[in-house]
Amino acid sequence: MSGPAVDPTGRGGAGRVPLPEEIVRWRKEGRDDLFRRWEERLADTSVSRRLVEAVRPVLRQWVEAKHREPTYFLTQLLTGHGCFGRYLCEVVGIESDPGCRHCATGAVDTAEHTLAVCTAWDAQRATLTGAIGRDLSLPAVVRSMAGSEQSWAAVASFAREVMAAKREALRERERASETLPPRRAPARGRRRTRYAAALQPT
Repeated sequence: MSGPAVDPTGRGGAGRVPLPEEIVRWRKEGRDDLFRRWEERLADTSVSRRLVEAVRPVLRQWVEAKHREPTYFLTQLLTGHGCFGRYLCEVVGIESDPGCRHCATGAVDTAEHTLAVCTAWDAQRATLTGAIGRDLSLPAVVRSMAGSEQSWAAVASFAREVMAAKREALRERERASETLPPRRAPARGRRRTRYAAALQPT
């Protein structure tokens, strides 16, 4: 009994078994097409532009990294959408100003400030730079994370410790506050409610 016909031309045909080299080529073409479409989406997005620009040069390496395990706090640190003064003030609307409440510099509290500047996290930062180097710009951090399981773990550890402390500080301020912040537009009100729910103890 003969098996299904094999088409040596690779041009296709119903009921045929594809050649091994065809399968390899199709997989490569499909993966290349997937990355092309991802590149197009990254170019069009308006969300977390700083992260998009940092990931784009190492996109394939980032996606294919076996050690890649995004966590809640790591995602906050990389995107800037979390317990940062600027985000809580300008986007969520639960802080009155964007200044950092953890150091005396008077700087705007952003993910970049938290990662590379804020003196409140000097001890955690020393551990981090010992693992990934002194360049804490987002492109350098992402490049290091994409290429090394140790680097990924070091950044995730920094994010877990620092962002948990920042979240607890926010909860303390909310507990100490006697009045709620002024109600804003409905969209922001809904966002504030969702964000408050996310901060509930787990």
